[in-house]
Amino acid sequence: MTNTPTSPLLAPYTAGSLALPNRLVMAPMTRYRAHADGTPLPVVAEHYAQRAEAGLLVTEGIWPHRRGQSGWRLPGLETEAHVSGWRAVTDAVHARGGRIFAQLMHGGRQGHPLSRLLGDIPAGPSAVRTPSPVHVKDGKAEAPLPREMTTADIRTAIDDHVAAAHNALRAGFDGVEIHGANSYLTHQFLADNTNLRTDAYGRERTLFAVELVTAVAEAVGADRLGLRLSPGNPQFGMAERHPGPVYRALLDRLDPLGLAYLHLTDNDAYPALADLRPHWSGTLIANVGENHAPTTQLQGEQVLAAGRADLVSYGRAFLTHPDLPARIAVNDPLATPIDMAHLYTHGAAGYTDYPTLEEERAQQRKRTVVTAAS
Repeated sequence: MTNTPTSPLLAPYTAGSLALPNRLVMAPMTRYRAHADGTPLPVVAEHYAQRAEAGLLVTEGIWPHRRGQSGWRLPGLETEAHVSGWRAVTDAVHARGGRIFAQLMHGGRQGHPLSRLLGDIPAGPSAVRTPSPVHVKDGKAEAPLPREMTTADIRTAIDDHVAAAHNALRAGFDGVEIHGANSYLTHQFLADNTNLRTDAYGRERTLFAVELVTAVAEAVGADRLGLRLSPGNPQFGMAERHPGPVYRALLDRLDPLGLAYLHLTDNDAYPALADLRPHWSGTLIANVGENHAPTTQLQGEQVLAAGRADLVSYGRAFLTHPDLPARIAVNDPLATPIDMAHLYTHGAAGYTDYPTLEEERAQQRKRTVVTAAS
């Protein structure tokens, strides 16, 4: 299947509000390219515009309000400066014919006073510390013991997401994705070891996710809202002993809303795609590279062929190959290495300087001419 230029990954896809030229989704990836106040740097517009040939772009996680900020120089969608900064990004992407969703990422317990504009202790479902060091302004530090959210805090977090979703649309985004995965706030309510509450949000661990998704869907339209989930993902000390019943119940409650899509990561211990696909009637984006080697072209094609998803998200492959659809069309090996030294720095290096296939071939031709001449 991969020895043909007509890869199923390049087939158009249309469903609901989605009209995509191919089935390749750029997965959200934190890159720390924001000013200290959370306004995206100018280079962010170039980065996403370079990758506008993707069927859909999903931004890095954006904090909806500084109350949910999990890291220093992560971007926000709270202020007018944020909206203006992201407008430059969406304008650049749309000028290249692309489509882009903003991922709203509330850190919950993730964070540190030294990485938050408020300088306060972060709050999560329960007072359970993240076991690993966290990013702060000048490096890393031991995670603090988070404060347990009150019912009022929970309501505020939902309101913050609604406000940020409105800001995203004002900034020109085509939609928003709620980050319910990878150890952040919504995932913390779903997981066994980070939700020790005895109230309704503890007795029914899906309650927060249902209330949050419903509120944002009502505010901006379900057809402009996606949800990312990572059942059983152990990152940052998360534990879900039996994720199947929890996530099946969650999808059964959310499926009738008619969301734009579900963005779902697979897991070695729990085959989420196979188990949850029957519980989701709408568009499903699969991510099979989480905690594994970068997703290959063949793996993406196999997911589509098995009917486990409609679209496939690529993270590291899009990071180093801005023209990923063009490379898949010619079965490129996707071998450009990651510039690890600049992965989490704040400039263009390791961010907007990855070559396209055409540029690589031009450089190779130039080297060949120089070698022949010498």
